[in-house]
Amino acid sequence: MREQGCPEGDLFSFLSLQRKKDLGYRNILSSMCTPPHPVAARAHAMFLETNLGDPGLFPGTAELEELLVRRLATLMHHPKAGGYATSGGTESNIQAFRIAKKQKPVESPNVVVPASSHFSFQKACDILGLAMRTAPLDTHFRVDAEAVESLVDKDTVCIVGIAGTTEYGMVDPIAHLADVALDRDVFLHVDAAFGGMVVPFLDRPIPFDFHLPGVDSLSVDPHKMGMSTIPAGCLLVRNPEQFSCLNVDTPYLTVKRECTLAGTRPGASVAAAFAVLEYLGMDGMRAVVAGCMENTRRLVEGMETLGCERAVTPDVNVATFSCSRAPAGWRVSTTRAGHMRVVCMPHVTRDVIEAFLKDMSDMHA
Repeated sequence: MREQGCPEGDLFSFLSLQRKKDLGYRNILSSMCTPPHPVAARAHAMFLETNLGDPGLFPGTAELEELLVRRLATLMHHPKAGGYATSGGTESNIQAFRIAKKQKPVESPNVVVPASSHFSFQKACDILGLAMRTAPLDTHFRVDAEAVESLVDKDTVCIVGIAGTTEYGMVDPIAHLADVALDRDVFLHVDAAFGGMVVPFLDRPIPFDFHLPGVDSLSVDPHKMGMSTIPAGCLLVRNPEQFSCLNVDTPYLTVKRECTLAGTRPGASVAAAFAVLEYLGMDGMRAVVAGCMENTRRLVEGMETLGCERAVTPDVNVATFSCSRAPAGWRVSTTRAGHMRVVCMPHVTRDVIEAFLKDMSDMHA
């Protein structure tokens, strides 16, 4: 650290140079995040100093967290679900495993996850000492539910299903997994970090949430398709009392027990997430999702015209293709199987899609 402070002009000149190194969002086609909605940015700025790690100091922000949980729980067909705002899917998934493990204390606990699961589950298993059993996918990149059932035994503490897989945008057969969970008396966690803010607004219903009796918990990330500021995730559980198993004493805070993983928790992004949902409402979110899905269809159509076949028809706004190389200046990613992957987030507009397809066409000419 400098002996003396840096002049403001020099500091912000340096910060501006660093910011220019960040690729503009217009050409980023591989991210599951997007520039925050203007309403989110405005709300975030109003709550910059708030800390939900000590909610009694910021009662208004704590009420916003409760309202956010209620909005998302209602969207997931269980208004009385318990929940709290997390930093995102990774924290939510770790906490879900913690709850599941404590609900079923066994000597050698294991979990059954799809081969398509997010890498956060590997982190969770490493932290919690869980054996991870990986179930294969079917030809449509959804988990094979019968394979999941065959992997479950008396030491299985949790089954995982994905609603909107990171690589291929698929929704696992959650209804089938819920039946398995009920039949085998195993906790079922649904990672809907991405799809949770997409699937409820699709034209065709896909069962994945608390409407299914076997679903015990859900992760949902408003900082993805909810267009909130980062970080804004949420963990929901069917039975709010299950959070009590995670409580630790916090004697010097305004609340004397807390179940959260993080201590300090930003309130600003919680206010931002609530503001977007409140401002857009169901109709507004439905319109956003419809636009993203239409752009996904246009991208698939255009890419197949160029000879880049789709890997699968996605359930949500993620498109994958047989080709893997993109034109210079565009940021895409590749799946583990080598398919090009594009996520049609709100910033990936029709104009962006057309510009990308033109550059792809020029590259293939």
